[in-house]
Amino acid sequence: MNAIWNIARKEFSDGLRNRWILAISLLFAVLAAGIAWLGAAASGQVGFTSVPATIASLASLATFLMPLIALLLAYDAIVGEEEGGTLMLLLTYPLGRGQILLGKFVGHGLILALATLIGFGAAALAIAVLVDDVERGLLFWAFGRFMLSSTLLGWVFLGLAYVISSKAGEKSTAAGLALGVWFLFVLVFDLSLLGLLVLGEGRFSPDLLPWLLLLNPADVYRLINLSGFEGSGTAMGVLSLGSDLPVPGGALWLCLLGWVGGALAIAYLVFRGRAA
Repeated sequence: MNAIWNIARKEFSDGLRNRWILAISLLFAVLAAGIAWLGAAASGQVGFTSVPATIASLASLATFLMPLIALLLAYDAIVGEEEGGTLMLLLTYPLGRGQILLGKFVGHGLILALATLIGFGAAALAIAVLVDDVERGLLFWAFGRFMLSSTLLGWVFLGLAYVISSKAGEKSTAAGLALGVWFLFVLVFDLSLLGLLVLGEGRFSPDLLPWLLLLNPADVYRLINLSGFEGSGTAMGVLSLGSDLPVPGGALWLCLLGWVGGALAIAYLVFRGRAA
């Protein structure tokens, strides 16, 4: 356990030194505050509108940002160590590959969790202080749920980044693969599902299509943040299929946790098969 924590502490200190926590926190705080006050500008309204509308807009934004940040944070976790000559040194110590991987995950996971808490938490406090008629209980519950799910989404893509880093032979290759994974889950998957919905009408069971959303952690994340509010049924595009998904909200959380565990398990298997 000490070995895992030592690796995690080293990754966390690297994140502090490289200003990862500061940069991510400021990005989240500025974007959250901007969306909270300017999110309805297109309809001619300036100022805070409502908690559900703010969370829905933030979730849509975080769907693009959180996976990208997680992939950038960890795409070189293994291949970078190998190119720097430190991976072979690490493996000479009495450390298992699982311990190395878990230590890196704890360190990177803490960076994402702390940045999410600082950035979005600061925005929630600003809304609570500056908006007079906001329901603070709903505000903090919604933001807490949003921050927890955002952290879990980031952890999923940390695991996928470790899979890429364990498989790639060079950092440049890992960077390209990480970008491809981001495109696949954030952009291509939903477009493909919409195409399947339109072109495959009558060929596929309508009961099957909503379950396909669970194959994309980004869609599971958005469904979590759209549930629990009045008007959450106004989801557009492929997420409208989520209203036909016969699973409770708790099952969506378990699915997102399953994605975290599955990504880490695959990363361990790939890392274990990598030649030192």
